[in-house]
Amino acid sequence: MKITITPNRNLVRVSFAGHAIAETIRALDLAEGDAPRVIYVPRADVDLELCTPADLVTHCPRKGDAVYFDIVIHDRTSHNALWSYENPLPAAAAIAGYVAFDPARVDSIIEHQQELRGGSLA
Repeated sequence: MKITITPNRNLVRVSFAGHAIAETIRALDLAEGDAPRVIYVPRADVDLELCTPADLVTHCPRKGDAVYFDIVIHDRTSHNALWSYENPLPAAAAIAGYVAFDPARVDSIIEHQQELRGGSLA
């Protein structure tokens, strides 16, 4: 199964418990066979102070080992809400330093189209 990673040209915002956990114009889309695409967000654009390491680690033969994080905001916790491939295999090297969110474990993942005006993002 081939992995394809492409830039996501939209503004991506991830929210949980009334907070924007992540917001970026630098996301990547990862497509793997017939599976739904997964949006990966640069760690620098994620509020990691709201995320704590979880005990879960999974293995993908094409991407490598994924480590998971919980989101904790006040009295709400979303377990294993996001994951990261700390040392991805060569086919997925572009997602090093990025995280993905489980859409079922956050309140929303919204993409807004960006318009170019005068050579910059509006």
